Amino acid sequence: MLVVAFVLSLFAGRLVQLQTIESGSYSELAMKQRLQTIDLPAVRGDITDAQGNPLAMTVEARAIFADPFMIKPEKRQGIVNALAPTLGLDPARVMKIISTPDSRFEYLAHGVRPDQARLVMGYKFLGIGTLPEYRRQYPNDSLAAGVIGFVNAEGRGAAGLEYSMNRQLAGSNGWQRVEISPEGQHIPMGEDQKRPPVPGRGVRLTLMRDLQFQAQRAIERQVQATGARSGSVIVMDPRDGRLLALASAPGYDPNDYGKSAVGLWNSPIVHEEYEPGSTGKVVTAAAVLEKGGVRPDTPFTVPDRVKRHDRTFRDSHPHPTQRLTFAGVLATSSNVGTILASEQIQAPTLYQSLRDFGFGERTGVGLPAETPGKLQPPAKWSGTDRYAIAFGQSMTVNALQMASVYATIANGGIRVAPTLVAGTTDDDGTFTAAAKPESRQVISGETARQIRDMLEGVASPEGTAPKARIPGYRVAGKTGTAEIVNPRCGCYDGSGYTASFAGFAPADDPQLVVQVVLQRPKKGSHYGGDAAAPVFKDVMGFALQSRKIPPTGSKPPITKIHARD
Repeated sequence: MLVVAFVLSLFAGRLVQLQTIESGSYSELAMKQRLQTIDLPAVRGDITDAQGNPLAMTVEARAIFADPFMIKPEKRQGIVNALAPTLGLDPARVMKIISTPDSRFEYLAHGVRPDQARLVMGYKFLGIGTLPEYRRQYPNDSLAAGVIGFVNAEGRGAAGLEYSMNRQLAGSNGWQRVEISPEGQHIPMGEDQKRPPVPGRGVRLTLMRDLQFQAQRAIERQVQATGARSGSVIVMDPRDGRLLALASAPGYDPNDYGKSAVGLWNSPIVHEEYEPGSTGKVVTAAAVLEKGGVRPDTPFTVPDRVKRHDRTFRDSHPHPTQRLTFAGVLATSSNVGTILASEQIQAPTLYQSLRDFGFGERTGVGLPAETPGKLQPPAKWSGTDRYAIAFGQSMTVNALQMASVYATIANGGIRVAPTLVAGTTDDDGTFTAAAKPESRQVISGETARQIRDMLEGVASPEGTAPKARIPGYRVAGKTGTAEIVNPRCGCYDGSGYTASFAGFAPADDPQLVVQVVLQRPKKGSHYGGDAAAPVFKDVMGFALQSRKIPPTGSKPPITKIHARD
């Protein structure tokens, strides 16, 4: 009896220790074992075009999770053999997750389609379950993929607007803490804390889906037809800076971004820099008209080559010495004539004009990886840089910067910053418009009008881009054919060309600007008037009709190409 009493006293002492002295710590351990935290994902905001058509949307999905505590070791290989191929997961990773020691909850996969989740649950594996969540879907496949971007497997924006506007789109995830029994069941009346998720805001763009589709189809066809490395098309309203289409090729499908090259994920329209070539001559034209005392009918004697310091500059084609007006210099895209005109102003004046038009600084449109281009101040120019810069070489831009230059001329000399985001929407559909873009007067309205009239000569039979003409409409624009610098030697030797065309219509009442850029076309002509101008005609013609913009019915001015002494 004494032995029994002694043993019972030990039991009693242990019970007192467990239930009084150490009860708090054991209760806390038990609660940690039962308590599980479950993420409550926020609904990501949609991205739509200007008319509300979805470009990126959130749809119902499932998360697949494991309770390693419930999975017996002998069952693990069977689970791996079934789930890895069903979910497209690495078998080794699945085995590692379901073998996690002392764990009651581990995610196996996110964004699983509901039909796949039903298949997983049909296996009836103990310790495998699903939770409701969402996944990102792009209903138009590759349409505007470089602009929209995509959401990665972790649910974060990884390219395009999905990346740069991730904070607005994503919202804030919530969480819920619940008590789970050893059998994996939710314990009724147990602790249940919850912080609800905050939905993300929707983003409405200025893009027009039908116009974006037409622009993308046109540039894809021309990239294939010319064997170009890449191409882009921009459609812009010069009056308010709205970007109606931003198309590039080649593209990719954001629904399956892993199968595409990383270099395609963001838009080359802003992240690729290039020398603009002759499309940049309009800035020189603006500077000499404003500051150099030159007029459209000012005559110049133009040979096919001219030597400045130790360098000889040539026109694109050999020709006898010509007597051209300044309007004729622009219409025929003469490098030599542009150099002669540029000598009417000082280098700092030319530099300031380029800066005023936005060269050397980002447009601020909101797309990631935008380059400001390269424009050195005059103090860093070599003896011949000013002459090459005058006709669009020895400096670089992105395509949107150049489109903005032509929008400024079309808008009477007022530069309106390009804008892509029209505004945002709450989860209840309330729309909040974005702030109005900045605007400033870059050149006088009279100078802008003179350049518009001169640019109409480019699309004339005597100009460099008759293929840009649209029946019934007055068209103004400029070709560009720039040699690409060979990185091996830092010279223009065998690296191909950038062919471009930028223009607007109707020329006497500009409402749309279209710019086309093709990098390294290899088949057929590499000149902007041949490779890029037909795409301009295609896209601008469609845009004028779809926007219901009628011809003005006015007669174009007579562009005097050749000077008469």
